[in-house]
Amino acid sequence: MIWTITAIIGVVIILALGLYAGRLLFMLKQQNTRHSAARNKRTQSITESILVIAKAMEQHQCDLSEGTIRICHLLNALPLQSPPNFAKMFPNIHTLFAQVNGFAMLEERNKLPKEETRRQDMAREQIESEHENRVLAELPDIKAYCESLR
Repeated sequence: MIWTITAIIGVVIILALGLYAGRLLFMLKQQNTRHSAARNKRTQSITESILVIAKAMEQHQCDLSEGTIRICHLLNALPLQSPPNFAKMFPNIHTLFAQVNGFAMLEERNKLPKEETRRQDMAREQIESEHENRVLAELPDIKAYCESLR
């Protein structure tokens, strides 16, 4: 009799734990689905931004230096499981990025004396002109990469 009661209690406990584990697995699956959807939405948003910037650069509506800074930061923000080495994939854009990234921007730029601002503008324009053809030639590759992520 005691063995029967013990067995019944054991079966009830095992069933309760099984139901609880099943509920936890279901909740984990839902969480993973939501996380994956959020990651995909973020990837789509970032790739759309990169495409817009690349098109603006091709149409000379955006400075090359500004575009490369934005594109490089956006590429690094892509939520990919194993991101590729973007510096190797797009070497010309990353070269220009490395050269112009040190210039003052936004509030820091506004605090500079006018002579320094002009000097930086001239230096930036010189660097942009040296890299213009190579960077513009690399933009279709960036656009193709972004399209492949969609």
